[in-house]
Amino acid sequence: MKAIVEGLLFLSGEDGLTLEEISCVIEKDIDEVKLIIKELYNDYSNDTRGIQIEFLGNHFKLATKKEHKEYYKKLVSDDENSILSQSALETLAIIAYNAPITRIEIDNIRGVNSSYVVRKLLLKGLIEEVGRSDAPGRPRIYNVTPRFLDYFGLGSIDELPKLEEKQEIIDEEKYLFESKYKEEI
Repeated sequence: MKAIVEGLLFLSGEDGLTLEEISCVIEKDIDEVKLIIKELYNDYSNDTRGIQIEFLGNHFKLATKKEHKEYYKKLVSDDENSILSQSALETLAIIAYNAPITRIEIDNIRGVNSSYVVRKLLLKGLIEEVGRSDAPGRPRIYNVTPRFLDYFGLGSIDELPKLEEKQEIIDEEKYLFESKYKEEI
């Protein structure tokens, strides 16, 4: 059964498979699938092969080991795997923290037109259209994809660093302003 699950993970590629999907294909219950995945994980962890099993989002998949990444980079240097620009990272952060979100809302937060960046992120598969807003013109609504989680090595969106509370920043700035410009009596 381990060999079958390993083959399934290989065939699924970068999309990976959930426990439920594996269970459905091999016709075993979830607990048995968990045991098989755990055995495979241990096999790869205790081996000198260049691949491992990763859990990203809610999917299991085969992936290359990070300690060999400098060699893999030499082989894979196409535009799809290129480094993200500052504007792309900024836009991704806005979408990740505010999703679901429209492009107009992204533009309002960034202060510039984000059409080009949103298109590039869609092409890279880091974001996806998840519906349409009820606002006039019915603009598209975007969210990050499992590929986004994979790209940044996150198991779920909840693993993103927490943002500082906006009110704390406003209070601190107000205090600094008042203390600097306070009139002496």
